[in-house]
Amino acid sequence: MTEAAAFDLASQPHAVVERDGVRYTLLGTAHVSRASVDAVRAAIATGRYDAVAVELDEQRLRAMDDPGSLGRLDLVKVLREGKAPLFAANLALAAYQRRLAEQMGIEPGAELRAAAADATARGLPLQLIDRDVGLTFRRAMQRLGWWGRARTSASLLMGLLSRDEVGAEDIERLKAGDVLESSFTEFAGQSPELYEAIIAERDRYMAARLREPPAGAREVLAVVGAGHLKGLARHLGQDADAPARVRETLEQVRPKSRVPWLELVIGLVVVGGFAWGFWRGGFDVGADLMLQWVLVTGSLGALGCAIAGGHPLSILSAFVASPITPLHPALASGTVSALVEAAIRKPTYADFMALRDDVGTVRGWWRNRVARVLLNFFLTSLGTAIGVWTGGLAMLGKLFG
Repeated sequence: MTEAAAFDLASQPHAVVERDGVRYTLLGTAHVSRASVDAVRAAIATGRYDAVAVELDEQRLRAMDDPGSLGRLDLVKVLREGKAPLFAANLALAAYQRRLAEQMGIEPGAELRAAAADATARGLPLQLIDRDVGLTFRRAMQRLGWWGRARTSASLLMGLLSRDEVGAEDIERLKAGDVLESSFTEFAGQSPELYEAIIAERDRYMAARLREPPAGAREVLAVVGAGHLKGLARHLGQDADAPARVRETLEQVRPKSRVPWLELVIGLVVVGGFAWGFWRGGFDVGADLMLQWVLVTGSLGALGCAIAGGHPLSILSAFVASPITPLHPALASGTVSALVEAAIRKPTYADFMALRDDVGTVRGWWRNRVARVLLNFFLTSLGTAIGVWTGGLAMLGKLFG
């Protein structure tokens, strides 16, 4: 019996939706199942479909097809554009998937890669319908608020260092079918805000993308995680808004306030404290307050950089930038020290290639130059933040003590 002849759609999680002259067959898969890989290949081999859509975006497909693309990353550009947290989140996702692959014996999303490869091999139009993972991450973080973002960021870092096996609950969630949901749930716990950004919004987004099929397509096979079947089928059949309008809405990221209110408040408190010290106690008191501020914030920022294994010049730059950071947000100490580190100890191609393996161990973070630059960014920023609050409280104590 051939692979195509063995395929029985009725035995697979699926939904069929007809709209605007196109028949969509939504094939639900488990992202850690060899049976799902076989089912996808058998479905495409039937020849019933003239286009294939997969739950991937360009970035994730490129990472699957070209692991070497990581070695061509411009780390300095990532730092300058403020994308270090997003890069770290992608590393956390990759580390989580690596643990799954080791535990389950199959790469998560193997059926999506198989669908893309078989469609291309047969000359069928391939449609990538998922939203960019970076957009999903940013929208999820915006929904969480300050405390939720801090907690999730800490969980992401712990997830990067973890060597524990993935829990049975998360594996069952993956069998129901979504890598991003399982990943973020492991890192941040159950959260309605995360569910909205990671599952519900993506259901709407993928439905909108499916409503823009390749020219001439009348039978479309959409390979998606089983957890998306119900929501995707509903949106595909019922949504009335134009697909382009839906996508535009779900791709929007709330811009940062042009006025950095928190930084302004901290800066005003610090400068006001210096001025109050000079006015009330004269030059000696004001100079003492300024010296104390520089020593506390600079020392703690430099300490964070030193713990990250920073080069002496990186540590010096952290010491210099940390006292200025609250007064001039563009000179963020973590970014400054990380840029110096990346310039002096320029990561090699081998560092990028070994990155996913190295971040799986604590020692690997300090051995790998890419990982060490990220550590430099986060630990210097953390040291500076602690220094700002410690220095600020000490200043207030001197002024009003």
